[in-house]
Amino acid sequence: MSIDVLQKRIRKLKNPTMVGLDPTPELIPSHVFDAAYAQYGPTLRGMAEAYKTFCIDLMDRLSDLVPAVKIQSACFNALGFEGVRVMQELMVYAKELGYYVLLDSMRGDVGNIAEIQARSVFGQIEAGGELFSPYTCDGITVNGYLGSDGITPFLPYLKDNSQKNIFLLIKTSNKSGREVQDLISGDRVVHTAMADLAMRWSTGLFGKCGYSEIVAVVGATQPAALKALRDKYDRLFFLVPGYGAQGGNAKNVQYAFDEFGHGAIVSASRSIIGAWKKDPDSDGASWLEDSVAAAEKMKKDIGKYVTVL
Repeated sequence: MSIDVLQKRIRKLKNPTMVGLDPTPELIPSHVFDAAYAQYGPTLRGMAEAYKTFCIDLMDRLSDLVPAVKIQSACFNALGFEGVRVMQELMVYAKELGYYVLLDSMRGDVGNIAEIQARSVFGQIEAGGELFSPYTCDGITVNGYLGSDGITPFLPYLKDNSQKNIFLLIKTSNKSGREVQDLISGDRVVHTAMADLAMRWSTGLFGKCGYSEIVAVVGATQPAALKALRDKYDRLFFLVPGYGAQGGNAKNVQYAFDEFGHGAIVSASRSIIGAWKKDPDSDGASWLEDSVAAAEKMKKDIGKYVTVL
């Protein structure tokens, strides 16, 4: 699925948002764990199955509202092979529901390791003469601050009809990102140097909607940077993380979009999947309804500033 298809799905649902599936024990109600532990025991498998139930239930309810999901690999990797197994199953299920699926695993290395990383998520792995695709995703987050060596192995998979994307860190939502990303580099700052590289790497990678298959990750807590980067890099599609729990809001993220409400998607994780935690007296019985309401509110709030045409 390319950025053309993602933009089309955003336009169909009139909703430029992405829900992050970042399950952690404190965000999942106890009754979800109790049911999983009753079947699989209080084990890592039991925890992984609780994560799976939680994410599947949420995706089922949001498939007609939200165009894309982001699966945070760290949450599943923390549970060992059982977590990775569930993560792989969730990616397949999300695709079956029609979501754009972003694997948030922050890949980034050099040489043959980068080639292995690219092949594992976008290509196929051979085992005994058979070919396998371990990770059923449309896009993956990458850290380009190692330079071209860590990015170029991914680029062949973004061409033609492969319909894959990389989401390149440009200006992140965390406060300490400025320690590196805002340093002066000649007549630029470092994060604009990275955006310039994104444009250089985008040669031959522009879709029908005009955007590169390389997506720029620019945090929702950085409205000035969003505006400046959108004005300068009008052919880069933006992923805008940091909405909600990290402090980003609808007023901030409006600057990521063009005048037609195109060119960006805003992600939120804890503020959606952990919406039930806002009530200190909640036992989580209504967690799913609370999450759906939070996702609907996010769409409505952004819609006050952004109209998707």
